[in-house]
Formats: sequence, structure tokens, C-alpha cells
Amino acid sequence: MKTTNTLFILFLSLFFSNALIAQTVELYPFGDMDQWVVREIKESGIIGGNTVTIYAIGPTDTIRENKPYVYGKKGCPWTVSNAYAVVAGVKKGSCSVYPEKRGNGYCAHMEVKLEKVKALGIINKTVIAGGSIFTGRTIEPITTTDDPYQNIDYGVRFTRCPSALMFDYKTLISDEQTLTVTKGGSVKTQPGHDECAAFLLLQKRWEDENGQIHALRVGTAYERFTKTQKEWVNNHTVTVKYGDITKDKDFKSYMGLGRTMRAMNSKGKIVPIIEEGWAAPGEKPTHIILSFNCGTHEAFVGHEGNSFWVDNVKLVY
Repeated sequence: MKTTNTLFILFLSLFFSNALIAQTVELYPFGDMDQWVVREIKESGIIGGNTVTIYAIGPTDTIRENKPYVYGKKGCPWTVSNAYAVVAGVKKGSCSVYPEKRGNGYCAHMEVKLEKVKALGIINKTVIAGGSIFTGRTIEPITTTDDPYQNIDYGVRFTRCPSALMFDYKTLISDEQTLTVTKGGSVKTQPGHDECAAFLLLQKRWEDENGQIHALRVGTAYERFTKTQKEWVNNHTVTVKYGDITKDKDFKSYMGLGRTMRAMNSKGKIVPIIEEGWAAPGEKPTHIILSFNCGTHEAFVGHEGNSFWVDNVKLVY
């Protein structure tokens, strides 16, 4: 009996050792948040003519020109909510995502802030800008604040099936049950609470003859952060669940299909991504959307001052 027990324990040890060996963790490209592009934007004289600094995740560089930034350099899959805008001829830089020193490198610091632009007789608007980083591209310059999604190409090509999303994070989230709303240039408040969110969506996409982009949802990892976390949480893991997750015990409506997302079609036009349904087991994705956001509401709604810090984004296989 003693010999049998010893063999059984040895078998279990080998089994779990092999399971651990089989799991691999890979840093997502530029996911260490240590490489940033510094952009110096000269704003129009009619709004003060200041030079403002905005940032992009990408190969280390400094750009001192008012010109659109082309995302995707050297294979960097990330874009940020920062942008160079030319609205009604007025040039402005918007920045709600920053590199922040962490140890020997950097992390991404996202915040919710009010952005104001006022030029007598031309433009007078205030918008609440929620910082976010995500895979895809922002097509600059931004020319209107009416539709924040018309310049965003969500997702990048990706054909693998990770078991989890892993990252380091901390948060600053207000307990107040009041949201700031900025639409049409005006500012008001409404009842509500804002949170930070991280998600990974795997999609199988195709384009029809009319240039519309369709997709099936292959995999989903989603978590919202409801309270302030002052100290860094390292190697936080969110499981990727495949196929139809609506019956999963942890499913929430915001994890489902039908998010407002757009992508560029083969004709060079930004169009909605129409999620047709859940992919069957075994389907492989064509695209990945990785997104970290310091707010969960629609555009121009949030809580000023909320912040989300993210570092070392990895995929587990």
C-alpha cells in the first residue's frame, strides 16, 4: 500500500509539473510600456498658441511637428486616446494617457480629464476625455468632436488562442455617485458611477461585397475594477473564455456582443464592426482587440480624476 501511495504522489507531482511547464507567458509587443513617442504640438494662436506634449506608445522618438501620427511603426500594435485635432481650423493636442516612471522603466497612466477649447466666434467646447490604450489605429487629425469613433480602426491581425490575459495594474476610482457629461460643448452632471476596465476580444472577421465588416466573437476576457487599488497588483490574470459565454456564471451584459466598434475596410473607409454571433468551438480568430480604459461609459461621460495604471501586458498560452 505504501508503494502504491508513493507512486500515486509521484504521478501527481509529474502531472502538475508538466502542466506548469506547458504554460507559457509571452510579453505582448510593446506591452512593457517602456517605449514612447513624444509629440510636441503647437496649438493655434487663437486658443493661446501653447506647445503641448502628447504621447503615443511606439518606438522611442520625439516629433516636433503638427502632423498626423501614423500608428503601427515597427510592428507596434497599440494606439492611445491622445490625438492631434484640427477642428474648424483650430489646432489642438489632447492628452489623457502618459508614460509614468516605474522602477527601471515606465508604465501607462490613463486618466479622465476635462478638455476645453475656446476661440471666440469659432469654437467653444468642453469635452470629458477618458484615457485608454488599445490595439488598432487612430486616424489623425481629428476634425470633429461629434462622433469620437469615426477615426478609430479597432484591432489588429491575430490568429492565436491564448488562455488568459495578464498585466500589472493599480487604480484610482472615486466613490462619488455622480458623472460628468459633456455633449454639444456644455457640461452637466448625472447620477452614476464610473470604473476602469480591461478586456480582450478575439474576432473572426470578414468583409462583404459592400465593404461592411462582419465578425464572430471567438474569445472574451473582461474585467471591471470598481475600487481604488493604491499598490501595484502584479501578474493579474483574466481568463479568456471561448465561444458563447452568455451561460457562464460570471457573464455580465457588457461582455456580450454589439459593442460600438469600427474598423477600416479594404476601401480605406472606417465602418462599424457587425458582430453576427458567437463562434463555434475550435474557430480561430483573425483579429485581437486589447483595451484598457479608465472609464466604462459612452464617449463624453465619465468621472474626472479617475485613473488607471497598466504595465507588462502579456498573453498566457
